Amino acid sequence: MPLPEQFMQDLKMRSDITDIVSSYVNLRRAGRNLVGLCPFHGEKTPSFNVYPENGSFYCFGCGVGGDVITFVRKIENLDYMEAIRFLAERAGMQVPEGHVDDGLGRLKGRLLEINRETARFYHSVLMSAEGAPGLEYLQKRALSIKTIRHFGLGYSPGSHFALVNHLKQKGYGDEELIQANVAFRSRRGGAVDRFAGRVMFPIIDLRGNVIAFGGRILTDEKPKYLNTSDTLVFHKSNSLFALNFAKNENSERLILAEGYMDVIALHQAGFRTAVATLGTALTSEQARIMAKYAREVVVCYDADEAGQKATARAIPLLRDAGLNVKVLTVPNGKDPDEFIRSWGDQGYARFRQLLDSTGNDVEYRLQKVRQTCNLETAEGRVRYLTGAAEILSTLESRIEQEVYAGRLAEETGVDKYAVQQQIVKNAAKRKRQREQKSFQAFQQQRTGTRDTINPEKASHLRAATAEESLIGALCRFPEFGELAANKLPPEKMVTAFNRRVYQSVLGHINSGKAFSLADIAGEFREEEISAVAGMIARMQDVVVRQADIEEYIRILIEENERLCAEKADSCHTQDIQSYLQTLKSMKK
Repeated sequence: MPLPEQFMQDLKMRSDITDIVSSYVNLRRAGRNLVGLCPFHGEKTPSFNVYPENGSFYCFGCGVGGDVITFVRKIENLDYMEAIRFLAERAGMQVPEGHVDDGLGRLKGRLLEINRETARFYHSVLMSAEGAPGLEYLQKRALSIKTIRHFGLGYSPGSHFALVNHLKQKGYGDEELIQANVAFRSRRGGAVDRFAGRVMFPIIDLRGNVIAFGGRILTDEKPKYLNTSDTLVFHKSNSLFALNFAKNENSERLILAEGYMDVIALHQAGFRTAVATLGTALTSEQARIMAKYAREVVVCYDADEAGQKATARAIPLLRDAGLNVKVLTVPNGKDPDEFIRSWGDQGYARFRQLLDSTGNDVEYRLQKVRQTCNLETAEGRVRYLTGAAEILSTLESRIEQEVYAGRLAEETGVDKYAVQQQIVKNAAKRKRQREQKSFQAFQQQRTGTRDTINPEKASHLRAATAEESLIGALCRFPEFGELAANKLPPEKMVTAFNRRVYQSVLGHINSGKAFSLADIAGEFREEEISAVAGMIARMQDVVVRQADIEEYIRILIEENERLCAEKADSCHTQDIQSYLQTLKSMKK
């Protein structure tokens, strides 16, 4: 049963999109609307727009848009009902649960229960005689019992059925265990423990839910680490290990380490703002999440080649998220865990020294380039200056560019003005590339190329463009709803996606109530709502008159008739004759 209409109306009234978006994004006034840097992709020029009049938002850079519910879903990684509950709690309202038939929500709840019970089982095994191999490994890594309990570490027995049998006794079925990814399907179709014979690291979200696991094998088998695959309650691209603890420190600095053990060792040593990605390279989503809790990130990856490559990939993502970036390289090729343990009781003080003396990412990148160049030769100086100028062209601050240009000039004996000119030239080139990329994206959007939401757009461009304009106009000016309904029934829309949207919009408008994008948010997927928000945004500054509505309708009727005629022309004579014969036989 859907939520009561009155509840949804009250929720919309109390959930002002400007207030909610402003708590995540710095917005500035631009006429009647507000603009800011998009929280969903890295950008230098604001393309994220909020429209208070109709309670919607849209980013012209990445195409994400929607209403206040969509925004909360996206920014907090929630499903529809979770977003409703989030907004209701914020507004001091109670969700009428008895009216909600939330099958997906119940399934997610069930999977979270399985994960919680699984974590308890693994931990109990670790603290028993059966878990001795796991406990021995963790204690060899100098982890205290207190730390082990704090992180809820565990051990999965090697029997392949210990967890499955335990959870079945708790009332969970094979399919549920497979969906939670704590088990996999055997050849016979039953469930088998996924993490047999591993030390287990539970992954906990910001609300305290166990959402996934990482498991380390204690033998030479591969893979060394096995992680939960994406599930209904876990997406590795927007989750971070130990952020649930790190955020409570209220620090402006996070330490980004490479793995579970590094993070746990740092926390145990007193550096409780350490976090890690989950077996994958850093993503833009993870960078943006970190930006919600800190202003600065210290990248502390391993000193090996893989770690340094990961550092190079992470820096631009963190910068694009608006974070100050520093890079800490542990001496002698050690990882943070090894370094802290090697100094014993002095581990905290020694690592603190490293942390406090860490340079920013620019220093790090310049040093990496310099290491590959011989400044005693002209060729080496040219290579160094070329690479350095490319790095400095990414900086937003002209003052920062000038300071580093002066340093480069002193190092190489090259005129500072020449260095600055090269930086400016590189920056202009990067700007042109960004503009070209934006233009290509605009062209693809305009022509329907690679449109996954409305794949018919490219082959019916004229009709789809008119459909989008009509829908956007009706959302902004619902008073034209009756006119549209009388002259253009939904079945006359050419493309299937726009037909669905048009029918829904007309239904809400012609019910006689005030219309907003939130009214249809529950009927469409998140990406589909973004597409509708784009239609509204593109009509935002357009003055729409009745004549314009009639013109859109005329084009669509014309396109519909043309397509019908083309279909008729494609029929073979024999098909027509066969059809006529069928009619004759029916008359008899």
